[in-house]
Amino acid sequence: MEFFDFHHHKKNVCDGIYNLDIGDTIPSTFYSAGIHPKDIDPDKIEEQFNWLDSVIHDNCLTIGECGLDSFVPVDMKIQESVFLRQIKLANELKKPMVIHCVRKFYEVISLKKKAEQPMIIHGFNKKQSIAEDLLKNNFYLSFGKAVLYNLSLQNILKITALDKIFLETDNDDFNIELLYSKVSEIKGISRENLNKQILENLETIKNG
Repeated sequence: MEFFDFHHHKKNVCDGIYNLDIGDTIPSTFYSAGIHPKDIDPDKIEEQFNWLDSVIHDNCLTIGECGLDSFVPVDMKIQESVFLRQIKLANELKKPMVIHCVRKFYEVISLKKKAEQPMIIHGFNKKQSIAEDLLKNNFYLSFGKAVLYNLSLQNILKITALDKIFLETDNDDFNIELLYSKVSEIKGISRENLNKQILENLETIKNG
């Protein structure tokens, strides 16, 4: 069976959401489009939003990656402004958001108050206290390859409700079936039922 890959960078994956980068050709499969903090050009922000507006079609399921990154050499006020504009766009279009966050989780939690649509933290790989705070604020967590070997993440998965989980390959080169096998073992559920639950989660976020 095919296992749903919530966030990936491979155009040949049909059962998942492809991350569309600026300048990419729109794929025939489902995709996500956003302005990543690392891609923000302070001199071309309007052009970048024009691009974003132009690529949001029916197969665009989510807005993102977008968010905040303390390691990116773009002023944080500019990052926050671009992020807020994408939150407003997601509200208008009624599309969930795929969030990229590096060392700015509490700022993202604060800005979520302005969001009317679900937010999913992609590639979650932080400590349990951050996971608990995100879950308390109704975020979804998308887990990737690190779950296969990171005991701390495995413990976080144990306390994360199935209806708040997504699984992804991101830009790692591995078979997502391995991730489904590991998470099904951790959660005590069959891979088939885990996949079914994640597809139900997808329908939930699509419906706001």
